Amino acid sequence: MTVYTSSEVQKRFSTLLKKALREGQVKFKTKDGQVFVIRPETPAKKSPFEVRSIKLPITKMDILDAIREGRARYS
Repeated sequence: MTVYTSSEVQKRFSTLLKKALREGQVKFKTKDGQVFVIRPETPAKKSPFEVRSIKLPITKMDILDAIREGRARYS
């Protein structure tokens, strides 16, 4: 993890905020050696149904065929 100087933080504040969102936190060091962390506040709880999508090489017909097969098997 890169530790930025306080002058870099002042010059690139918005960029570093975006980086903190992406990577979880950004560290910077003041001239007197103190180290600080900029970290985004934990977001409100997400729904358990909010999941990332994945790209698969299947078609709508593949999905419908699988549903039909499952229904036929258990009817």
